[in-house]
Amino acid sequence: MSLHLFCLFNTLFFFKRCPIFMEPQNLTGVSEFFLMGLSDDLELQPLLFGLFLSMYLVTVLGNLLIILAVSSDPHLYTPMYFFLSNLSLADIGFSTTTIPKMLLNIQTHSRSITYADCLTQVSFFFLFGCLDNLLLAVMAYDRFVAICHPLHYPVIMNPCLCGFLVLVSFFSSLLDSQIHCLMVSQLTFCTSVEIHHFFCDAPQLLHLACSDTSINTILMYFMGAIFGGIPLSGILCSYTQIVSSIMRIPSTGGKYKAFSTCGSHLSVVCLFYGTGLGVYLSSSVSPYPRKGAVASVMYTVVTPMLNPFIYGLRNKDIKRALWGIISRTD
Repeated sequence: MSLHLFCLFNTLFFFKRCPIFMEPQNLTGVSEFFLMGLSDDLELQPLLFGLFLSMYLVTVLGNLLIILAVSSDPHLYTPMYFFLSNLSLADIGFSTTTIPKMLLNIQTHSRSITYADCLTQVSFFFLFGCLDNLLLAVMAYDRFVAICHPLHYPVIMNPCLCGFLVLVSFFSSLLDSQIHCLMVSQLTFCTSVEIHHFFCDAPQLLHLACSDTSINTILMYFMGAIFGGIPLSGILCSYTQIVSSIMRIPSTGGKYKAFSTCGSHLSVVCLFYGTGLGVYLSSSVSPYPRKGAVASVMYTVVTPMLNPFIYGLRNKDIKRALWGIISRTD
């Protein structure tokens, strides 16, 4: 918990240094944007509100239960569950960045978002999205050490290294978000302020800008290659070694037991990168930007909601800890 508070303090400190939290320097003449959402049909708005409110509540409740289970059961004070609790915290932040604003706009029949709020949303979106990405890579390394070097696992994955890996992931994500914050804050916008999305999407802001965005586009791809490609490469390398080690186990039961320890993580990795890649491909081939917004629901809303179910339903330790909490409250 102290690590979470430390990270939160540093987040607020760094965000105050972001241009959107300094004296207003918006020279674009744009004071607000308009989030066009997922649909213009007024009859669908109550359905969308109920659907996304339910999904958001399930996401927050499910991930909070994971954090509660890990923090309340001493048997779960292990590196794997430490990383899992941090992943759950990042998922809560990732969903909270986008969904509440969309729900507020639907409820108030408004589509506006201020310039400062839009940039703030961009910053936190990249912060928690990148943190999710890096934590999945850290968890893959944890599974690699557990399966490929089981005798040295307690020595290698010691508490100091685990805390260091989470802090590095956090500050790397913070750096990524601040670079995007600075990049978007330097854009000049003219008259078109309609964002065909349910949140402030940085690539769409680049399309709306009337200034030269070639450097910004190159920088965005460069940052994506570093903070997206490197963790994904680490995950692939880890699982290549894991599969190689598992195949050398003589018994079928031993292979199943070894693979079951990383089955939940592998499911989350496939879901996270699969939906993200699907959104990227669909937005690149589709001429309609709103279809990309609908596809983005998969990795911004659905994936954080399903993560607790994947880990909770497949993990006996989590279920035992939750039943222990319920029995103590009776």
